[in-house]
Amino acid sequence: MPDTTCHVSISLDGYIAGPDQSLDNPLGRGGLALHRWHLGDARANAADATASAWLGRPRGAYVMGRNMFGPIRGEWDEDWRGWWGADPPYHAPVFVLTHHPRPSIEMEGGTTFHFVTDGFDAAYARARETAGDDGIHIAGGASTVRQALAAGVVDELTLDIAPVLLGSGERIFDGTDAFAFEPAEVLHSPLATHIRYVRTG
Repeated sequence: MPDTTCHVSISLDGYIAGPDQSLDNPLGRGGLALHRWHLGDARANAADATASAWLGRPRGAYVMGRNMFGPIRGEWDEDWRGWWGADPPYHAPVFVLTHHPRPSIEMEGGTTFHFVTDGFDAAYARARETAGDDGIHIAGGASTVRQALAAGVVDELTLDIAPVLLGSGERIFDGTDAFAFEPAEVLHSPLATHIRYVRTG
């Protein structure tokens, strides 16, 4: 079975996005501060470069939530094709969780967005069938990560812990009653502490 990874930036108080996410503010108020370590901040160092390589390693398929794909709610705006422009960074099939059907969208660079209406388990099963030996990545957002953790499918979880307090927003550990991971590698910079956990059970 291909391995499944998840890699998210998180605040000290446990949020991976700030409140009031919108088209103009996709990470919510204050959420951009969680990502300075890989967005060109001059204080980034070799640890941040290594963590960026972890984040960017190619995978065979991805699973993401609708909020990760875009800010549209309810029926689709058919003009919306994701946050990333014509050539998204995935270069593989991406299975998007949604309650509203939509035809698949083929993008440049090998990314195709497939819209799955029958839940996380169905999306993950399709990703596993597609990925072959190249692995699956749970791309977010918070609800999708929570579902992946609850399903016990994540083999490696990387947290980039930014020295930031958001106060509110989107959390990934709400409702989680166990943490079946142990640290395998820890790196740090002024911008984030990068902890790569591996599943223990």
